[in-house]
Amino acid sequence: MKITKMKNISIIVAIAQNHAIGKDNKLLWHISEDLKRFKRITKGNKVIMGKNTYLSLPVRPLPNRENVVITDVLGEKFEGCITVYSIDEALELCSEKEESFIIGGASIYKQFLDYANKFYLTKVNKDFEADTFWEVDFNDWKLIEEENIVDDPQNDFTYSFLTYIK
Repeated sequence: MKITKMKNISIIVAIAQNHAIGKDNKLLWHISEDLKRFKRITKGNKVIMGKNTYLSLPVRPLPNRENVVITDVLGEKFEGCITVYSIDEALELCSEKEESFIIGGASIYKQFLDYANKFYLTKVNKDFEADTFWEVDFNDWKLIEEENIVDDPQNDFTYSFLTYIK
């Protein structure tokens, strides 16, 4: 089966200004409003992630979502999840109507980027020490929504919620 770009696939990610997204399989910051946004946007939908992202979740599987975990270990299963063994298998589960969310990690984001037609980005305006980075060329994307948060009392940095489409 040839996969087309007609699938309704979105990427949702938070990136520091130095393109950092994680360290030691953990998030780099705690932004309560970002977690609420993630839950609101993905609730009731399919979330697709790599094995390491799944294992990093504080609650597994994510409630009120169809969890799809990609692993390269044949026969490996994750309770309460659909387990697939390739990007192509994950793409086959995506539909044209229902939005499917790619939630990490870096190599999964990279492999799905050409298939995605929407991008939910939290841009953190600070550099962080990290071991996982992800860069995106936004030349093919159009910004359609922007919310700048400059007064979050829980953090010493500003951030923005951005939504892009192709």
